[in-house]
Amino acid sequence: MPRRLFTVTVGGLIVAAGLSLAIPAGALAKSEINTSFIASVAIEGTDPVAYFAEGKAVRGSSDYTHRWKGAEWRFKTAANRDAFVADPQKYAPQFGGYCAWAVSQGYTAGIDPKAWTIHGDRLYLNYSKGVQAQWSEDIPGNIAKGERNWPKVLGN
Repeated sequence: MPRRLFTVTVGGLIVAAGLSLAIPAGALAKSEINTSFIASVAIEGTDPVAYFAEGKAVRGSSDYTHRWKGAEWRFKTAANRDAFVADPQKYAPQFGGYCAWAVSQGYTAGIDPKAWTIHGDRLYLNYSKGVQAQWSEDIPGNIAKGERNWPKVLGN
């Protein structure tokens, strides 16, 4: 009997997932911050301050965290965490940490934490190095398009 219950539950989830895929884009509001599905960890656990302080993507630690905008942000050090707490707008990636190129095109996509750019003292993340190359062809234009698209992408 437990096996049958499990099968029905999985089947129900598959059906529910299939139905949710049929919902038009923008019909449901997206989370403002790109997080993992289970733990609500922002930007795949990468330390946002390290992009500025070290010039590279650095894995954050569960020892140094801060909750902001419904997400858990992780940091390499307490000093990085404290810098973020003091000024999260300075360090948080634009477009909620979703792929900046995707937002400029009107949708969201995940990220590769190693595909990033700092432009105008703001952090932008991309889906991949290849997408980052496209993004880099016109960063100011892509930022402008992303800013126009951002409310629609979130479903607001």
